[in-house]
Amino acid sequence: MPKLSFRRNIVTHHLETNRATYIFTTVLLIMGVIFGAIIVNSMGFTQKNDLYAYLTLFFNEASKGEFASSKEVFVQSFAYYSKMLGFIWFLGLSVIGLPIIYILLFVKGVMVGFTVGILVDQMGVNGFLFAFTSVLPQNVVLIPVFITVATMATAFTVRLWRQIVKKGREPVITHFVHYSFFILCIGLILLLVASFEAFISPRIMSLIIEMVI
Repeated sequence: MPKLSFRRNIVTHHLETNRATYIFTTVLLIMGVIFGAIIVNSMGFTQKNDLYAYLTLFFNEASKGEFASSKEVFVQSFAYYSKMLGFIWFLGLSVIGLPIIYILLFVKGVMVGFTVGILVDQMGVNGFLFAFTSVLPQNVVLIPVFITVATMATAFTVRLWRQIVKKGREPVITHFVHYSFFILCIGLILLLVASFEAFISPRIMSLIIEMVI
C-alpha cells in the first residue's frame, strides 16, 4: 500500500507539473485530427475516386485473405513506431527539437483524421464500422502514448534549457536516466501495439470485410 500511494503521488505530481503541456499537446493532436477530416472534405471528386479505387482493391484482396504475413506486419509496425519513438527521444535531448516533436504529433492527428474521414466519406456506415474496429483500437493506446512521450520530451528539454541558461547544478544525468527509462517502457507498450496490429487486427478486419462486402 505505501508503494502504491507513493506511485500515485509521483503520477499526480507529474500531471500537475506538466498540466499545461498535456493540454497543449492534446489540443494540438485534436487539431490535427480535425485538419485531416477537413482535407478529406476539401478533396475533389477525382481524388476521392482514386482513393476509393485503392480502397476497393484493398478490400477485394483482403476478402480473399491476401494479407501480408503477420510476421512481416509486426516487424514493419514495430520498426516504424520504434523509429518515431527514438526520434522524439533524440529531439528531447537536442533542446531545439521541440517544434519538430509538435509537428510529428500534429501529423499523427492528421493521419488519423484523414484515414477515418476517407473511410466514412466513401463508405458511410460501413466505413465508420471498419474505422471503429481497425483504426480506433490501436490508436486508443497510441494517441495517449505519444501525447505522454511528447510531454516528457518537453519537460526534459525545458529542464535542460534551464540548466544551460541559469547554469544550475541540478544533476541532469538523473533526469536523463529517468527520461530514457520511460522511453524504453513506452517501447514495450509499442511492442504490444505492433503485436495487435500484426496478429489480431487482420482477423478483425477480415470479419468486418466479410460483413460489408
